[in-house]
Amino acid sequence: MFAQTATLRERFKALRTGADAFSLRHVRQADQYLCVRRGVAEPPRLVLDEGAMLVARVGGNEAYAATSDLSQAGLQQALNRAETLARQLGPHGLIDQAPLAMTQARQDYLAPGVEQPFAALSDCVALLQAEAARVPADARFANWETTLGISDVQHLYFNSAGGELRQAFRFVYPGVSVTAANSTDSQTRTLGRENFGQQGSLEVLERLGLAGSAEQVADEALQLLLAPNTPEGARDLLLMPDQMALQIHESIGHPLEMDRILGDERNYAGTSFVRLEDFGSLRYGSPLLNVTFDPTLPEELASYGFDDDGTSASKTWLIRDGILQRPLGSALSALRSGLPGVANSRASSWNRAPIDRMANLNIEPGQQSLQTLIASVERGILMRTNRSWSIDDARNKFQFGCQWGQLIENGQLGAVVKNPNYRGISASFWRSLTGVGDRDSLGVLGTPYCGKGEPNQIIRVGHASPPCLFGNIDVFGGQE
Repeated sequence: MFAQTATLRERFKALRTGADAFSLRHVRQADQYLCVRRGVAEPPRLVLDEGAMLVARVGGNEAYAATSDLSQAGLQQALNRAETLARQLGPHGLIDQAPLAMTQARQDYLAPGVEQPFAALSDCVALLQAEAARVPADARFANWETTLGISDVQHLYFNSAGGELRQAFRFVYPGVSVTAANSTDSQTRTLGRENFGQQGSLEVLERLGLAGSAEQVADEALQLLLAPNTPEGARDLLLMPDQMALQIHESIGHPLEMDRILGDERNYAGTSFVRLEDFGSLRYGSPLLNVTFDPTLPEELASYGFDDDGTSASKTWLIRDGILQRPLGSALSALRSGLPGVANSRASSWNRAPIDRMANLNIEPGQQSLQTLIASVERGILMRTNRSWSIDDARNKFQFGCQWGQLIENGQLGAVVKNPNYRGISASFWRSLTGVGDRDSLGVLGTPYCGKGEPNQIIRVGHASPPCLFGNIDVFGGQE
């Protein structure tokens, strides 16, 4: 592990520049993706990507240059480009970055499982085939697949202040999907895939319940195929953790990213309904809403020791008792806005500059069990597993659809319904929060597919949440 440390350290020390400060961030990522479709193993997809980003700071301006040439000459050439660009920015700089500190730490961060090899590829394929074989023989099953994605990532960071950081991660993404169809409809039920990532090794498959899940997923797909459409109207809405992940992501995470609030992302990812003056006073949700930025949970997908500018990461409250406290702003955004931020300067790879990104954004558990939440509902609906999402550029008005719906009547779970959807306005929605599940009901999930930035960056984020209950929400079904 970290085989290139000594070589890159010496090459970094040998770099020559007239910049006031400079740094190197090296990323090595090895991916494998396995899929067994309808019982047949597809060829594995294997990817190895490696390179470095050089950053030069001149007179308060920073510029970037990336390279896959890790030789001394290749790194020097990239640093020269970065320095030249930083000097050209001189007459156009909008702020003075000189006060930004550079870490002087020399530390390692090792995610769980990274020091042990994962199971052999052939063993992983056999596991997926065994799970696929659990899908019952039924002509109504149009497609079924079991999948496993594994990413091993190493980061090295050096700067001219003497900082040296080494971080290693392993990301695991198991999944099961079954589609049932008849002459008039098709319904898909999934476990995992887009929102079931965690850090670790083989234990992730056990924590997320991959083994033995295919039969239940298949049964639920058939239940949905035979179920009536979701009724329309105002109901209490109980969202399970796998849908809460999407709700947190879109209507809390993105609106609180400081670069969006400052207008940097309006051309592509959009802006935010949140204003600078809202921090410290805006009632974002009911008093039950407590949200943290927490990159310290070992198994969560976006846990790390330091962000990509070398800032040490720690748990921070963003919303407390429903009141907005702090934005998702990096050290640079904190300097620009005058508001305290968090360690969230993150890049998707070695060839992208870090920008403000959510990492692990979590709903803190409450005091109610799942059964207590259900028992408190007279007329409502439970929804789980996101299927579709739509939200405006300011991350305000939204409409989300789920795979699974189940009516709640007089405190009891009732009939399964298909095509469940709900809509609302972000702050109003969170102010309708009436119940938060306890720690025993907490789900730790994540997605590798959060997109933002120009050029685009697809990055990993984590969301931990218990089930949450919302009062009087507009729900509706799909078209018949």
